[in-house]
Amino acid sequence: MSDQRPFIHADSPEEHGRLFLDSFNAGDLDALDRVYSADAISVWEPGNPLSGQARKDALREFLALKPRMTAALRESFVAGDTALLIVDWSIDIPAPGGAERMSGTGVDVLRRGADGAWRFAVDNPFGGAPPLS
Repeated sequence: MSDQRPFIHADSPEEHGRLFLDSFNAGDLDALDRVYSADAISVWEPGNPLSGQARKDALREFLALKPRMTAALRESFVAGDTALLIVDWSIDIPAPGGAERMSGTGVDVLRRGADGAWRFAVDNPFGGAPPLS
């Protein structure tokens, strides 16, 4: 599927990660939306995948909390125009009694578009979590 939205070009999965992190920490929803393919899904809550406007609305709501993220790429596997990334991350959310910290291991799938740019197809920040009992 072609994605015609303007994009700061990510030439590699690693570059995609840097663009995502910079856009997230800047609270730039429009830039973040451009690192996702038009049909991408995000699984920010197990069993509740979001796509399209629902994904964008949930991200807008979360960014309103002014979170700050750090992330480290643990593994990257590229096969043609598809990449699987394993990413360790943490997010600090400002709170009156001190920052609240979230952390996890994400499992993400990227696709390289016809323009050569890498974008999320699947964003699953809790993909490395133990199974629910």
